[in-house]
Amino acid sequence: MVVPPQAPESLLRRLEWTVLRRLDGLLHGSYRTLFRGAGLDLADVREYQTHDDVRHIDWNVTARLQSLHVRQYIEDREIVGWFLLDLSPSVNFGSQVSKCKVLEQLVAVLARVLTRHGNPVGAILYGVGIEAVIPPATGRRQVLRILRTLLDRPKPAQAARTDLGELLRTAMQVMPRRSMVFLVSDFISTPGWPKALAQLGWRHEVVALRLYDPAERELPKFGLGLVQDVETGEQLFVDADDRVFRERYAAAVRRRESEILGALADAGVDALELSTDDDLLETLLRFAVLRKRRGLSTVGLSRHLEALAP
Repeated sequence: MVVPPQAPESLLRRLEWTVLRRLDGLLHGSYRTLFRGAGLDLADVREYQTHDDVRHIDWNVTARLQSLHVRQYIEDREIVGWFLLDLSPSVNFGSQVSKCKVLEQLVAVLARVLTRHGNPVGAILYGVGIEAVIPPATGRRQVLRILRTLLDRPKPAQAARTDLGELLRTAMQVMPRRSMVFLVSDFISTPGWPKALAQLGWRHEVVALRLYDPAERELPKFGLGLVQDVETGEQLFVDADDRVFRERYAAAVRRRESEILGALADAGVDALELSTDDDLLETLLRFAVLRKRRGLSTVGLSRHLEALAP
């Protein structure tokens, strides 16, 4: 079904009223904690103080003035935001609301937060392979362009199994400068993606936003029936009330959870989970706490940059 032309504008306007306005009031100027720029410019040189990072000592000035001096920096506030969006058939699943709908709202809010501060955002859409690459641009129109592409794309009933590695490798090819990357996915994929994610994290600042539905973690009791793999179309007749079957299902879920969480931790990326029944505003506030903790736990340069914040 083709979405009416007003759908992206309507969705964005609703989120601006229901989420963004409340988010602004709750964050109290924490924008720089959430989205830190990547560049540094030398601002000044001053005398060394006991809390300063020794890596910032300017030895030429120190030798000339015969006392320790350190360099002070200001942060380049421009951030290039990229959204890597997994739109494979499994993301269309949802017991109440689909993971894809949650993805659309999440992208709209985060992209608008970035563009309101003058930062460009772009997106790479992965469904049946790479479907679209939207180059970074600024402004509200760019957010609407991304939403339009999301809402207008046909949703395939099934496809080959998802390969997140293809999405991540494409991202490394099309992002020439250090960026803030939001990888939005349910991480239901063929093996091999953790290595590509780690490589992406070496060059860019990556946040993994993991979507899930409660029914994927605890199988509903529905008795005898057919279950279908939403990506391949494979069907299996099961008894969802059978104790042994439920125990095997729960064990498989725990194994998958351990593998995904372990891979995200090994890649060294920030990771946040979002259920289809979560409140979007509360999730974004959890994201703010996550970013603040990461900033406080980082010693050295980031600590001094935060001290320079107005």
